[in-house]
Amino acid sequence: MPREIVNVQVGQAGNQVGESFWHMLLAEHGLDDEGFYKGNDPLQLPKVDVFFTEVQGQGQGGSKYVPRSVQIDLENGVCSRIRSGSLGKLFRPDSFITGDTGAGNNWAKGFYTEGAELVDGILDIVRRNAEACDAMQGFQMIHSLGGGTGAGLGSLLLSKFREEYPDRMLSTFSILPSPKVSETVVEPYNALLSIHQLVENSDMTMCIDNEALYDITVRTLGNKAPEFSDLNVLVSQVMCGVSTSLRFPGQLNGDLRKLALNLVPFPRLHFLMPSYAPFFDPRAKAFVRMTVPDLTSALFDRKNLLVACDPRFGRYLTAATIFRGKVSSQEAEMSVLDLQRRNSSQFVEWIPDNVSVSLISVPPVGSTQAATCLSNSTAVQELFQRTLSQFVAMYKRSAFLHWYTGEGMDAMEFSEAESNAHDLISEYQQYQEATFEEEYADEEEYIEEEEELPVEE
Repeated sequence: MPREIVNVQVGQAGNQVGESFWHMLLAEHGLDDEGFYKGNDPLQLPKVDVFFTEVQGQGQGGSKYVPRSVQIDLENGVCSRIRSGSLGKLFRPDSFITGDTGAGNNWAKGFYTEGAELVDGILDIVRRNAEACDAMQGFQMIHSLGGGTGAGLGSLLLSKFREEYPDRMLSTFSILPSPKVSETVVEPYNALLSIHQLVENSDMTMCIDNEALYDITVRTLGNKAPEFSDLNVLVSQVMCGVSTSLRFPGQLNGDLRKLALNLVPFPRLHFLMPSYAPFFDPRAKAFVRMTVPDLTSALFDRKNLLVACDPRFGRYLTAATIFRGKVSSQEAEMSVLDLQRRNSSQFVEWIPDNVSVSLISVPPVGSTQAATCLSNSTAVQELFQRTLSQFVAMYKRSAFLHWYTGEGMDAMEFSEAESNAHDLISEYQQYQEATFEEEYADEEEYIEEEEELPVEE
């Protein structure tokens, strides 16, 4: 039975990344731009309904596959471009929901005013998609945290999904602002207010930022003048990698729920750092041969991370590796174990066997082997620390605050978001410094307390 996922893409960044993701998904399942099957691999269709709904006989001889996706923006520019582009005939016309005024990079407009007006219509369409599923796994949302629509309306939708579907997975692909690639001045405000919501409402948040994507494109792929479309391809590769085991058969499978269970040791610490391998210059493709140990070490290398932070300054709480292609289970397990032994100081010792392995036999289009990794490392606090310090610098002078309070937002929310971010950072720091002896001592104390409890006669 398929475990369907409903895709929701919000804002300009969400829709542009989403468009690239659907292009890649169509290629993997052998579908053309209108959703008709043109492939020749028997493994492409059996589980295609994880992301697509099958619509019977459309006159062109065969079924049409329609994405289970909702495209949302508070201005119609990007959605109109998708409609008039190569994927225009792929999506259902009523799955595009746009406003007229835009959110103007203002989180409060997306969350309280402009976005709130659209939210009932969005939930109706999402409900229709969810009810048509046999066994829905959950939602994946693509959005950026720096703007108004992706951050504000995205956060609002997450809280609504959490209310309405409390037992379904909510995973987000969130593009965080990075210091070297900044689009707007108020990014730190929008990002921190969104993180405040993500901590409470999301089950898994894959953090991505433009700075790391630029570095990979320029240094590794040899593209000296990357455009956003080039960066979006990298994000799509990770997105396809994460959902592979739901879409194709393999020896060791893992789905969203298994991933979350293995990756999130404490409910608030669900911010994951994605990495992908192999990345190489297309001109050097003929000269590259990646073995499984090579793939494994590349996954834990800073150069392949989609977030601009250094994992060497933190420790891995957990990680999940997903190998695609002809990979033997023993080889994958041994190379992961070997990597953990060699870098044992970087993995916390109080979670034994904290790297899980999934093996999928179908490789991505155009390559023979690939791997994706999601790691829960305490180094991710660097991202929040960076955003928080920029936020505090502006907030203590009340800069730009009137734009937010003018939309009916309470200034107290800023203080709450700030203290929540402080707490999150200190939690990561606490588990980074925790040692096996400490944990063991806590356990012994607990056992002693149990023994001292008076026995009822």
